[in-house]
Amino acid sequence: MQKYYYEPARQIPVAAETDVLVVGGGPAGFSAAINAARQGVRVILIETAGAVGGIATIGMMSHFTGSVKSRFYEELLSRMAERNEGDQKGVRTVTIDTEQLKTLCLDMLVEAGVELRLYTMACAAIVEDGRVKGVITESKSGRQAIMAKEVVDATGDGDIAADAGVEYHKGREGDGLMQPVTIMFKVAGVDYSRAVFPGSFETTVDTPKGELQALAREKLPFPAGHVLLYRSTLPGVVTCNMTNSIDIDGTDAQSLTKGEQVCRSQLNAIVAFLREYVPGYENCFLISSASLLGVRETRHFKGLYTLTKEDILNCTLFEDWVVREARFNFDVHNLTGASLDKTGVQKYYPKDNYYSIPYRCLLPAGVDGLLLAGRNISGTHMAHSNYRVMPMCVAMGEAAGVAAALAALRGVDPKEVPAAAIQAVIE
Repeated sequence: MQKYYYEPARQIPVAAETDVLVVGGGPAGFSAAINAARQGVRVILIETAGAVGGIATIGMMSHFTGSVKSRFYEELLSRMAERNEGDQKGVRTVTIDTEQLKTLCLDMLVEAGVELRLYTMACAAIVEDGRVKGVITESKSGRQAIMAKEVVDATGDGDIAADAGVEYHKGREGDGLMQPVTIMFKVAGVDYSRAVFPGSFETTVDTPKGELQALAREKLPFPAGHVLLYRSTLPGVVTCNMTNSIDIDGTDAQSLTKGEQVCRSQLNAIVAFLREYVPGYENCFLISSASLLGVRETRHFKGLYTLTKEDILNCTLFEDWVVREARFNFDVHNLTGASLDKTGVQKYYPKDNYYSIPYRCLLPAGVDGLLLAGRNISGTHMAHSNYRVMPMCVAMGEAAGVAAALAALRGVDPKEVPAAAIQAVIE
């Protein structure tokens, strides 16, 4: 039987009032905050961690995967190139130097005039008469309220939308299974002249000791069992996407703790595997691991439109597009084990297929004053496996930030902002 403690009622100080409040500082939230501020409105961005960039920075992601037509995404890649070091100086690449990107993100937020509050968790939505009017936060400063004309939920899991009562389901339709979680890590001491870099589940590499993907399935502790290795911007350093934990619910703290423990328990075994079986990695050693667990999938919200696999396969160009020329594959990691799920398609997915995401996917049904941005928009499990990657999230944030700013400036709900007005700013 569930026990309860009844907290006494108390007054919560209003810490700030703003035009646009962005919750979550990952690729979508970072983009939303800057693009809203560039429209001349006051913007506050709150982030639980001590850095912005989310999976791209504290999640230690290897590179931006997939592509999209977005001016802000192109700007970000160009400015990343300015920060690269060594022989990568000035080289425009999708490879991420996570430490340089942390500082770049902060610099860009300051330039845009965004008010940033790190180490701050949004723990509840303030909803009055069906409209989100702000959030309750917890931090070292205590429990506070931040009020806003418009709120952008870029938390990945849609924490604000869920608390505001927006309808959603978790994971795959039918059984609720969600994609596995991962801790990214880096090894140094790699001989680049001999090293191999299998960049997909379907990339096979034959070695004197056997084929690498088959060896990983045999030798690594379950549910790890694949080899994904990526070049970094630094000499001899490789980013590894090889830890794996299944049956994790990214909206539950205990489940997240289990995912962290399982993934970290695999690190030494994976490094030993690299030394033993992978050419060029004989002398490699662990130098860093992500401080943010990589959660791929949790809540799918009901929006004014739900993007489907068929929309993507048909390369649908919606009249109310706010993301266009998006391109990736159906990247479904195995929901019950290692490697690629049987529903996932990478190698044979047509790479010249472009699709769009309509504005309606960013607008949650049943609640006003709120926009979704990132992997929490309205889409099916399969569609989500394609649009969840960071370039698309950056583009979604760009659109959501502009839409929120236009709504605040016009004194209307985001649902009343014409998509054409957003398109005029971002195209």
